[in-house]
Amino acid sequence: MLAERFNTIKNEIPGNVKLIAVSKTHPAELIREAYDLGQRTFGESKVQELSEKVEALPGDIEWHMIGHLQSNKVKYIAPFVALIHAVDSLKLLLTIDREAKKAARVIPCLMQVHIARESTKFGFTAEEVLAIFTGGELKELRNVEIAGLMGMATFTQDTDQIRREFSALKALFDDIRKKCFPDNEKFKELSMGMSDDYKIAIEEGSTMVRVGSALFGDRDYSK
Repeated sequence: MLAERFNTIKNEIPGNVKLIAVSKTHPAELIREAYDLGQRTFGESKVQELSEKVEALPGDIEWHMIGHLQSNKVKYIAPFVALIHAVDSLKLLLTIDREAKKAARVIPCLMQVHIARESTKFGFTAEEVLAIFTGGELKELRNVEIAGLMGMATFTQDTDQIRREFSALKALFDDIRKKCFPDNEKFKELSMGMSDDYKIAIEEGSTMVRVGSALFGDRDYSK
């Protein structure tokens, strides 16, 4: 079943869009099965679970931290994480920079923008993230690389609303890239779209989709 779902999703995703296989709560054996099918990029949302899987699985896996990250846990993933998707505060970004320096690394990060109607989702407002990019806060950071933006649409059956939210995030991404990163090719990633809405996200300009249940099946949250 995994092979069938994997091939279906891969065929639906253009070559310029990266599939992040969201493996949170799924066992290492299932991740290894996806690895054997050719998947190399996986997303986790809890630091402890991510750290355990890093030890148990092949070393060439590209691990992405996609969940809400607490500042006091950055140190555990700084030595190996390939991309942090959900930077939702300046404090967190400064902590990542500090821990990346200790690990002698530069860690790519995405700034999370709150585009959904649910208040439970994290992220900057469009105005806040623009102020950070146009202000001087980022100029002293040497061990983080701002690679783009990330956002999650409202959990709803209203596809028009989802499309509007993704379209607004793409417009913000284009505006920031034009104003703040005109000569920086590394600011290129727009992480939006999950199992229920990744097709819409791709149509609206996503470069990374985070797909979990559509690939691995329903999660067991009791573990």
